[in-house]
Amino acid sequence: MTDRKNGLTYADSGVDIDAGNRLVDLIKPMVRATARAGADAEIGGFGGLFDLKAAGFKDPVLVAATDGVGTKVKIAIETGLHGGIGIDLVAMSVNDLVVQGAEPLFFLDYFACGKLDPEAAASIVAGVAEGCRESGCALIGGETAEMPGLYKDGDYDLAGFAVGAAERGTLLPRKDIAAGDAVIGLASSGVHSNGFSLVRKIVEQSGFGFEAQAPFAPVMTLGGALLAPTRLYVKSCLRAIRETGAVKGLAHITGGGFTDNIPRVLPKHLGVGIDLARLPVLPVFKWLAAQGGIAELEMLRTFNCGIGMIAIVEPDAVDKVVEVFTDAGDTAAQLGTVIQAEGEHRVVYNGHLDLSL
Repeated sequence: MTDRKNGLTYADSGVDIDAGNRLVDLIKPMVRATARAGADAEIGGFGGLFDLKAAGFKDPVLVAATDGVGTKVKIAIETGLHGGIGIDLVAMSVNDLVVQGAEPLFFLDYFACGKLDPEAAASIVAGVAEGCRESGCALIGGETAEMPGLYKDGDYDLAGFAVGAAERGTLLPRKDIAAGDAVIGLASSGVHSNGFSLVRKIVEQSGFGFEAQAPFAPVMTLGGALLAPTRLYVKSCLRAIRETGAVKGLAHITGGGFTDNIPRVLPKHLGVGIDLARLPVLPVFKWLAAQGGIAELEMLRTFNCGIGMIAIVEPDAVDKVVEVFTDAGDTAAQLGTVIQAEGEHRVVYNGHLDLSL
């Protein structure tokens, strides 16, 4: 009979329950700070609760979204700059909710790692909590998984899950989108959370380290500049929807850029004409294009190029809608119009991006 060693614990396998409990203690105040009508944002139970009636809804339709932040986490891991990645996680889901006219209500996060560092994880959750507060949704739960052997020590990944609601009959896109409607763009804060496999390849080939001064942002390191959190458009979009009544559709510009995302909110027979000269191309995209020798159409299908959200609005309400977006803190500009679609090309570009450094 083979002798067996006795006395093994879960910690011997690489899973530290005490570290998990410490993380919960660290994040409880952050989570409570996200409380809103309908949720007290307390964690520790087996599930989170939300009261739609207390939130003021009468005949709601629930809308759900889930996402991660892709390989942007590799830059956070390599630089040790974890705070903004939690904002990214929230933004990727709640921005998808608001494009359907829904108000984000609550959020849950999933954090998986090789070895739990409570302080680093708490920094990530602090970003999640900040994103939730800025979006008006409660952080009502989450899960932390320590999985040695699957992830290396120091590595982690994130996923987020958001649920929102809209009163029945108010969902977007509206069915009356028509040729001649205006296309308004809202400025992005940077690369957001898409295209980072290409970004990392460009950085690797450039010879710059993440700790080096960013060529396009001299007061920041390259890693810090690339980690600029995804902009949250929830409050400004909800204001524009509710105060103007003129927003017919919204498109979150994520993976696929303008080319793939705008058609998702349009009737099959319609497209858009975009004047590329009106796009406020951010310096980071000019640098990426130059370093990677990326073609213009590839840029437009991979990155947001400076516009993170598109609004389709009634043509006679452009000034009013832009004013509301501006008052809410966004930079907005008309980029083009809705047109009749011709063949498979639903997004037609006029002119060229200003990619000069």
